[in-house]
Amino acid sequence: MLAITSAVPLVTEPRSHQIDRDSASPINHEKVIAQSHHSGASLVEVCPIERDRESSVTRAMTLPSLSPMTMASPSTTSTLEPTPNTLPAQLDRWLAAHGPDLVAIRRHIHMHPELSHHEFETAALVARTLHQAGLSPRLIPGGNGVICDIGEGERVVALRADMDALPILDVKNVPYRSTVDGVTHACGHDVHTTILLGVGLALAELDKSGELGGRVRLLFQPAEEAINSGAPQMISAGALKDVVAIYALHCAPQFPVGLVAVRSGPFTAACDSVEIRLTGRGGHTARPHLTADLVNALARVVTEVPALLSRRVDARAGLSMVFGSIHAGESFNAIPHEGVAKATVRVLNRDAWREAPDLVTQLIKDVVAATGAKAVVNYTRGIPPVINDRMATAVIAGAAGAALGADRVVEAEISMGGEDFAFYVEQVPGAMIRLGTGIPGSDVKMDIHQASFDVDERCIGYGIRTMVHTAYAALASAF
Repeated sequence: MLAITSAVPLVTEPRSHQIDRDSASPINHEKVIAQSHHSGASLVEVCPIERDRESSVTRAMTLPSLSPMTMASPSTTSTLEPTPNTLPAQLDRWLAAHGPDLVAIRRHIHMHPELSHHEFETAALVARTLHQAGLSPRLIPGGNGVICDIGEGERVVALRADMDALPILDVKNVPYRSTVDGVTHACGHDVHTTILLGVGLALAELDKSGELGGRVRLLFQPAEEAINSGAPQMISAGALKDVVAIYALHCAPQFPVGLVAVRSGPFTAACDSVEIRLTGRGGHTARPHLTADLVNALARVVTEVPALLSRRVDARAGLSMVFGSIHAGESFNAIPHEGVAKATVRVLNRDAWREAPDLVTQLIKDVVAATGAKAVVNYTRGIPPVINDRMATAVIAGAAGAALGADRVVEAEISMGGEDFAFYVEQVPGAMIRLGTGIPGSDVKMDIHQASFDVDERCIGYGIRTMVHTAYAALASAF
């Protein structure tokens, strides 16, 4: 049985109370950002929950009737057996008891966002909460990520959440608005972190009663939003040691709360950056034939290179080159001697992504050669594409169907956005899904990376339920 022995541990200590990087012993360390907990205050006190909101969150923890495991598309058909009949009821009761505290945690993280590579306080909060639940979390070298195993076994199933915020001003008029000027959780990573915390606390209770039946690893990752992202940092710290499969979810405001969207195969695109610096003889606009006419040369690069790529790469690879910055000169009647253009290259196919740097660089130089200018191309690798493993997708889709009901699982579209979860699935089978967070009745079409981004907090319960079921299903699968 999933024993309900206590409420979700609330942070009642000053934020300087940390967890050691290599053990669970408390230590003090210097603050990195000038935001702190109210000393001696619980999260519920820091982030009060309105009575009507608390009721709605608690009602959301009522589990729908268990439906047969079904998939969103024939390509992800699963033959998994449903999880034990005792799990849904136990998990439902646990979520009903702890829902308000989990919402309070999310609101606290939302109020105290930290940018990529600076998630020290968030990581400390996560580690402390897991430690208070009887687990043994460890901070990765650097102190801005957390790894925590639950249960025993040689085969490990990993669940990942990201923790960083974005350099965007929070414009929402809500009690939990960001207290850090110009920084907010506009991508839902506060929700991801809270969900994985809830999953860890629930699994810890199941493990205490001997019902987990394997080992699950929680990965709280820094710096998903950065080009020098945190996934390789986590992998170097041992995140994938003995892991046979890995799973994650991402907030999706385009879907209503209560739905999850799954997809086998390409899920998000690889994302690289390109800087093109052209130099050549400048001069008077009355005599362009005596110059390299860099503005014209840049215009050719911006228009011709993307067009040529479409004829050099299989269209099914989904390669896209889009320029976001171009600059040359200051005067209307003078041709500059230097100009710069910057672009992103996105692609869905792993092979095409590996070939992209050489191909893009060569096409740029070929186009520029005819203008008389000289080109220096700086092609920067970003992240690979997320390619969801077929079997892993079947596992998580089936688990979502068991957790929420078959009618709550839909097919996800491919996104050309980037996601560094790709680094994990390059090494082990895995799958990411989208979690509906849309707010009913809202007249604003919400998207991630918006200054007004927010979620229907009932998604926390749906996310926890889905990922707990996924952990059980994955532990029972033959990876």
